Amino acid sequence: MASEADRSKDEVAELVGRLVTPEETDGAERRRLLGRLTGTLVASAKKAKVSGPERGRWLVDVFMNIAPRLPIRDAATLREHHYGLTGEQLADDLVRTAAKGTMAVGAVGGALAAAEFAAPPLLLSAPAQLVAETLVVAAIEVKLIAELHEIYGVPVPGTGTQRAAVFAVAWARQRGVNPLAPGSATIAIGAAAKTALRNRLMRTLGRHFTTLGPFFTGAVAGGAFNRIATKKLASAVRADLRGRPLPPA
Repeated sequence: MASEADRSKDEVAELVGRLVTPEETDGAERRRLLGRLTGTLVASAKKAKVSGPERGRWLVDVFMNIAPRLPIRDAATLREHHYGLTGEQLADDLVRTAAKGTMAVGAVGGALAAAEFAAPPLLLSAPAQLVAETLVVAAIEVKLIAELHEIYGVPVPGTGTQRAAVFAVAWARQRGVNPLAPGSATIAIGAAAKTALRNRLMRTLGRHFTTLGPFFTGAVAGGAFNRIATKKLASAVRADLRGRPLPPA
């Protein structure tokens, strides 16, 4: 029988999985799902007795439980979902969709935080909402990186967990994966990789704290900042993938 901690992890992964497909949810549904995710994360952090420096490590652990469960599509499915587009056009469309997704999550998170800014007794829950937003944005971007590798024909072999680790570290370093690099397909989340991932997650969280403002300025800022960051990440990864030599067949 699954423990309460396992059920909590499963619920977090399920909610994030639904939020990384924004074309399947409207604004009201995103707000509802983000609210549920926030509550689940708060309960999980309390059970884990997270405080101080442990917050970063806890955030990495939560994210690495999510990453292997992200719905990564192969090249054929991507072409089908994007009206038969291929190559650079398909990559352009995928980036647009991901940027819209992170923008939508940022707008929802910013709006929730802004609403709570106007109600001081509730402000303490705003940082938890920003943690939820950070995890969803990171998940959308990791999914984007994985699917860009599919489009550009740069395979990353390994189990689902191994591939998730590779793409999570690629996201942390804002780079594409070099399949010819020793150990690139079997990378373990060691100390250096965890530090890079923790730093990237905390920087993303710090960016989302700028959405804590009165009225709905937070919604505008949250959406805009996320869209710009996602497009910048995609540009860097695509530049890497265009120049990557493919492994022998």
